[in-house]
Amino acid sequence: MAHPLLRLLHEAAAGRPPPPDGGVRVLPPLPGPVDAVLAFTAHHLVVADVDPGEVAARLPDGDLSAPMGADFLTWLGGRIGGRPGSLDVVLAAEGLGGRPSLELLPVVDPERHPRAAEALRSRAAVEVWTDPEGAGVLVLGRGLAGRRELAFEVAPERRNRGLGRLLVAAARHLTPPGEQLFAQVAPGNAASLRAVEAAGLRPLGAEVLFHRGN
Repeated sequence: MAHPLLRLLHEAAAGRPPPPDGGVRVLPPLPGPVDAVLAFTAHHLVVADVDPGEVAARLPDGDLSAPMGADFLTWLGGRIGGRPGSLDVVLAAEGLGGRPSLELLPVVDPERHPRAAEALRSRAAVEVWTDPEGAGVLVLGRGLAGRRELAFEVAPERRNRGLGRLLVAAARHLTPPGEQLFAQVAPGNAASLRAVEAAGLRPLGAEVLFHRGN
């Protein structure tokens, strides 16, 4: 059965986010080694094997930023045995189907590319593509709670020429129509944020992932 987080993510991506009520909900842990804290507008989700009472006791009343603050994330990491990763903006859009405007070729040895190798460790059903010149890499796979995720990378000498936007747009065409496609981008990575938004993905929140045992 799908984890309840997957439904919540799809609802948020479709324009129906959790209510902005200042709440902090604790969901059951996900299968596998990853836990998470997700932030929507005035609403947070803690997806981990932790008691809701413990979580409430660590958060000051009325502080909407506290669940994403360093103090709480550090405490939670120690409590569940996983170091918090980076804070990422989460963006999403529906798949379009059809043929991408950018010609793509499958990568036959993805483990040799750092971006693809990272995806193979953390995602399932991974597909890796590149453009004919080999200047960009596009990764698609199943990530958090089974959602469809993309990642991409452009060679330094080809950046600022629109290739990132074309790769993300291609990912939407490689996703069945109506299925939600997600991307996670560091807030400081302005170039990637611009590329992802230019391809039609829109921000819906933020997240921090915890890999247990790290």
